[in-house]
Amino acid sequence: MTTTASQPFDTIKIGIVSISDRASTGAYVDKGLPALQDWLTRALQNPLQFEPRLIPDEQATISATLIELVAAGCSLVLTTGGTGPALRDVTPEATLAVAHKEMPGFGEQMRQISLKFVPTAILSRQVAVIRDQSLIINLPGQPKSIQETLEGLRDSNGELLMAGIFAAVPYCVDLIGGPYLETVVSVCKAYRPKAAIRPTPNT
Repeated sequence: MTTTASQPFDTIKIGIVSISDRASTGAYVDKGLPALQDWLTRALQNPLQFEPRLIPDEQATISATLIELVAAGCSLVLTTGGTGPALRDVTPEATLAVAHKEMPGFGEQMRQISLKFVPTAILSRQVAVIRDQSLIINLPGQPKSIQETLEGLRDSNGELLMAGIFAAVPYCVDLIGGPYLETVVSVCKAYRPKAAIRPTPNT
């Protein structure tokens, strides 16, 4: 997508999916979608177009929703919820079912971050995959955990102790032919090889 003087960064369409039986029926207020939208808005300089979905823990529904969002042009799709070992937790299965490539490093890093807080992080089953030219990532269900896994861990002085997974997202999106994501460095500094870094456009 061509940038202009008035819009120096590529627009990116992002699918955000909260998966919960109870929230999807209105039994309680969903916190996943607001948490995802808030963090992404703070972390990215690009103009963002969100495609939000609140759906139950039904494998066929989850897979269909992911396929729909990719077909709609979402370069990035983030899900929250349904990644534990409970019987109704089927988000990883639904995600793998629509995958063209699996990206296991994302899930490995999310568990490493969560293990800094609770030993039960080993029960999480988040996966990340590529479908066509879209990156799909399963995230934890709690807003605090969403932020930690995306952004990473910092000490009391704000120094980064462990990188979050989002540092690798922009370059991954580059490699699969998506738009160029520009992050807000104070929130999350994207990593790219020097040859892949574009000059910052004039604003």
